[in-house]
Amino acid sequence: MQISSRFSVAVHVLSLLALPEQDGVLLTSERMAGSVNTNPVVIRRILGQLKKAGLVEVRPASGGTFLTRQPATITLLEVYRAVEVVEEGQLFSVHDKPNPACLVGRHIQSALDDTLQRAQTALEQVLAHTTLQQVTTDIAAKALIA
Repeated sequence: MQISSRFSVAVHVLSLLALPEQDGVLLTSERMAGSVNTNPVVIRRILGQLKKAGLVEVRPASGGTFLTRQPATITLLEVYRAVEVVEEGQLFSVHDKPNPACLVGRHIQSALDDTLQRAQTALEQVLAHTTLQQVTTDIAAKALIA
């Protein structure tokens, strides 16, 4: 199983909006979809979630999309929560209905709960301390190397 790619697509889209290399060209969902290599409908759905979270402004009829804040003030945790990658506190889940007649099946959930919660907390702390500006700076640095 894999966590939804909505988070990485959302960061990709926000990075496109944050980078100054667009030279005045409006970033429509079609242009963003070309960069992400996905369908524009996927991009519009994610933009709707980012708009609802107050991270972007979307101007209809090819008016473009814009960040509502500076990239240095947008954390990846905000993005993660905006696109609802997982339910709050539910990054990890234990398989449904383990056999209660089995010693392991009966106790696996409680045995893992604390560890999995600490792992999710650690992930969220890293995301909370990483900004969109840091991501775009890394992208720009990698572009210079390539």
